Amino acid sequence: MQGLDIAIAGCGPCGLAAALMLQRAGNNVSLFERFESPQPIGSGLMLQPTGMAVLAELGLLKRALGMGSRVDRLFGKANERIVLDVSYSALRGQQAFGIGIHRASLFALLFNAAKAAAIPIHTGRSINGSGLKGNRRFLRFADGEQSSPFDLVVDALGTRTPLAPATGRELAYGALWASLDWPASGFDPHTLEQRYERASIMAGVLPIGTPPAAGEPQTAFFWSLRADRLAEWQAGGLAAWKARVAKLWPSCAPLLDQIDDPAQLTFARYAHRTLARPTEQALIHIGDAWHSASPQLGQGANMALLDAWALAMGLESAATVDEAVATAVRLRRRHVLLYQWLTNLFTPVYQSDSRLLPFVRDRLVGPVSRLWPATFIQAAMVSGLVGNPLKPLNLSTDKVLAE
Repeated sequence: MQGLDIAIAGCGPCGLAAALMLQRAGNNVSLFERFESPQPIGSGLMLQPTGMAVLAELGLLKRALGMGSRVDRLFGKANERIVLDVSYSALRGQQAFGIGIHRASLFALLFNAAKAAAIPIHTGRSINGSGLKGNRRFLRFADGEQSSPFDLVVDALGTRTPLAPATGRELAYGALWASLDWPASGFDPHTLEQRYERASIMAGVLPIGTPPAAGEPQTAFFWSLRADRLAEWQAGGLAAWKARVAKLWPSCAPLLDQIDDPAQLTFARYAHRTLARPTEQALIHIGDAWHSASPQLGQGANMALLDAWALAMGLESAATVDEAVATAVRLRRRHVLLYQWLTNLFTPVYQSDSRLLPFVRDRLVGPVSRLWPATFIQAAMVSGLVGNPLKPLNLSTDKVLAE
């Protein structure tokens, strides 16, 4: 199908990628964004081989590699016990890796491509609902206005989208994030490192390359925190918190020295939700608007890119819009549900108040996970390749390796 009028709600990486794909397929695409000036929200993320396969098809992977930092290993310790040691090299023969990248870098990459493609972006348009006019759908805005009707509305508004019914649950734990200059020593620039105390305390350092506004390579530093203890953390002051971080992980001293204002740390809340019906007439929810989870397995942006690709495939092969969105969901549902289940299973091991789970993790799961075939299973899970999601989408890692 070509020549459709398509509205994409949300100007994050998910919406921008979908806009690029659908416009290149010959459709008339309009983006709607609530901010007056489109902007990224958040700090660092991991691009996995799955998301990288989509960027390669868009011709944007080489630039992503230049903006981010190649990650070959995930490594974590609880006291002196190694409890996480995942190397992409365990995926024998695939030469896989990840990319640590600032959200601003990924946003700039896709936003500039959308501008170059002359895709209309309507800013200052806060969406609060939608409605049908015949078999076409229009958007309702917070100022009382509404858009013209579209053949299809793509909801890429994220976890708290107003275009879908409320579902799922807020997770007890979130995290404080800060983007800081990469330290001169103490960390491997190709490793995501973490330190744990039970499952209630976690610190992490992710290399994220050089964001657009930065002149030097940076790291995303994060600290796990219960959402209901945020006020307590704020009241406690930076000095006490820094002392706690330094005690857990002394190597973080050069990072902590860069933090002199609580405003440098942004608290991210997480939710676990999956829409049972991600489509309605002339409407499809993709990315976090369809499914969201904690970032423990680092799949959020990657799953969104795959969703957008599946939608483009569905529209290419279908005779009607309803058939197209049904095809897109069919291509993605199994992988989505698999990773929702895996994330739900593993999140309490690293972010919870449990004492039993981290005890088992540290003394049993940690040592066993360093042996084959656990090394392969972990690498496949982290890379997003469990369930073979690329094959039904006619994607592969070949173009990733070619970069």
